Amino acid sequence: MSVKNLNKITHVAVFCGSSPGSDPLYEKQAILLGEILASRNINIIYGGTKIGLMGAVADGALQNGGTVIGVLPDFLREKEIAHPQLSKLIIVESMHERKTKMHDLSNAFIALPGGFGTLEELFEIITWAQLGLHQKPIGLLNMKGFYDPLLSQLQHMVDQGFLKKVNYDMLVTSSHIETLLDKMNQYEAPHTGKWIEKDER
Repeated sequence: MSVKNLNKITHVAVFCGSSPGSDPLYEKQAILLGEILASRNINIIYGGTKIGLMGAVADGALQNGGTVIGVLPDFLREKEIAHPQLSKLIIVESMHERKTKMHDLSNAFIALPGGFGTLEELFEIITWAQLGLHQKPIGLLNMKGFYDPLLSQLQHMVDQGFLKKVNYDMLVTSSHIETLLDKMNQYEAPHTGKWIEKDER
């Protein structure tokens, strides 16, 4: 029987949309995630803006005494979308540097609903895990089944021999915040190579 270690995750990077989405549930859950992370004394690392689900996560944590660190590319600072109440705002030169800094500051990752940018961040960080560049848990908060089509596509990639099942399983998923965090705390990175051999197909 596994033992939950609720103190394992101390700094989580959150990837999510700069828009609120069409369903109010998305924003409500983003705020709740911030609140729960603050209650668990987990610091949040995120993209640094005050808009969309990004701003909602930050607000939820900050209003409950949490620590929120924003990482914002300099060209976005000019658009005046930086959150004004962050614990710390780090300005970087590029989007790539932003992702690298968020990775360096975090020991876990959570993706909420979002668009191209959210998926790009998620897939880069899980590719790094697949290549063995880190062993940090990566969570997908699948609220309202938002990511069901993506998970079906990933399973299709497994079925067609382009992705190992063990690498698919690197993505920790749940529609419930507390359950997701508990599963991430129990995560153990696999010890396997990326490449799929003929006898594994």
